[in-house]
Amino acid sequence: MSPITAFVLVAAIFAIGDIVSTKSKAFIPSVFVAAVLFLAGYWTFFPKNIIDIPGLGMPLALMSMYMLLTHMGTMMSVRELLAQWKTVAIALFGLVGMCALTLTAGAALFGRQAAIAATPPLAGGIVAALMMSEAAKAKGLMAISVLALVMYVMQGFAGYPLTAVCLRKEGQRLLDLYHHHGGKEQARANAQTAATSKNDARWRIFPATPPEYQTTFVLLAKLAVVAWVAVWAAGLTKNAVSPFVVCLLAGVAAAETGFIERRPLNLSGSFGWLMLSLMAYVFTGFSQATPAMLGQIVVPLVGIIILGVAGMALFSMFLGTRLGFTKEMALAVTLTALYGFPPNYILTEEAAKALAETPEEKEFLMNEMLPQMLVGGFTTVTIASVVLAGFMAKWL
Repeated sequence: MSPITAFVLVAAIFAIGDIVSTKSKAFIPSVFVAAVLFLAGYWTFFPKNIIDIPGLGMPLALMSMYMLLTHMGTMMSVRELLAQWKTVAIALFGLVGMCALTLTAGAALFGRQAAIAATPPLAGGIVAALMMSEAAKAKGLMAISVLALVMYVMQGFAGYPLTAVCLRKEGQRLLDLYHHHGGKEQARANAQTAATSKNDARWRIFPATPPEYQTTFVLLAKLAVVAWVAVWAAGLTKNAVSPFVVCLLAGVAAAETGFIERRPLNLSGSFGWLMLSLMAYVFTGFSQATPAMLGQIVVPLVGIIILGVAGMALFSMFLGTRLGFTKEMALAVTLTALYGFPPNYILTEEAAKALAETPEEKEFLMNEMLPQMLVGGFTTVTIASVVLAGFMAKWL
């Protein structure tokens, strides 16, 4: 397959996802549609390396992740970041609930080894899945090894639609406050504060870049410098602190001190391209999920996902309502464990776009929901899932 043919197919999948999401008012999220189409493609005529053929695999995906997360940091302030301690607590408590059900009822129904191997991947990303898969393989448990990998691949099918429903309900509640309970005045005040911060960084030590020099290349170069410093700093800890987390924090610091503008990828017109590159790589895991493989492990796979999500829902809603969150937002924050970044950003943006009737309303919804979704994803996928895998790999 030629590079341009592969790129057309990949781009068409994401385009169809956007169209379906728009038509359904985000009731059917674009990432869910893309997941279904990629899985169907791999089961029919897609080559296994369709993402690599047009150059969308590694290392472009890794570079895109660094740049996008640094960009996301520029959209937040130190004050917003510190205010997210409740989000961290809710996300972690949701994972406690997940473990409580998967390691008890799940172990009783599907076997102790299956429950242990599947729980860390259900809590997060590919690193946890690989750790559990290799641990199972080392003990000769090949079916369990496959279960860990397929759990990582398939968990999004539960997470995407559930999160879309939660975010739509939360967005509708926020818009009601915005229009009828004084929220519009508060939103305007917040917008004015944000506008001021965009022009005058809170702790500016770097001079503002004149508009005529805010070109695509200048903006990308400055963003790349911040991301490079973040990755270098994480390397000093031997990546004990995730470079992805450091990139987000570096973006916050760079914007607050005035080194880089807010939303630099939007200003440079580069956001969509990097997001496509990263999302394409996210779905490469589907190339390993053959029908035969799924048929072999479908019962424990589905059962553990149901139990895990139920545990997340019970525990996150319990704590969330006591910390001032709605049940929907508390669950959405914890469900980020099932997909992480960038789907958490895309799902939030789609819900805001579907509900908002004006640019101001969309900005209001994004400001209210996106910080929690981003921090929730880091808490579950980047940090907690790896810690769980480190412990549970020894329990097999």
